Amino acid sequence: MAVAILIGIGTGLVVSGAVFAFITIVGVVPRLAQKTKTERHIKVYESAIVLGGIFGTATGLGNFHLPIGSVTVVALSLANGVFFGALAMSLAEVLNVIPILTRRGRIQHGMFYFVMAIALGKLVGALIYFLVPGFWQPQ
Repeated sequence: MAVAILIGIGTGLVVSGAVFAFITIVGVVPRLAQKTKTERHIKVYESAIVLGGIFGTATGLGNFHLPIGSVTVVALSLANGVFFGALAMSLAEVLNVIPILTRRGRIQHGMFYFVMAIALGKLVGALIYFLVPGFWQPQ
């Protein structure tokens, strides 16, 4: 039993370290702080990412119930969506995906609509996934 616990903790540390290293190498946090002009709060961003990772891992380990209301669930879900949206867009920007797409697709105007279409598509997909029971399960 002790060996299984040590293996579980070790693999968890390796995976979480890889995720945080990926976020750091890609430069998501500094780029996000630069874009929002909140560079002075970069330690808050980093702490929130680490604490969110720890909290997410802790909640995934067991089957327990937190006595929180629907408003809290909506707020946490919104925060989760904002994080993953910002991560995806930062990754796309760092890898220069959007400039390449605009050049290859000859998009001259309407970049705002392009980015909003991506975000709204992600939103609709998430809503369908979470609100329509059994939608993604094979028949």
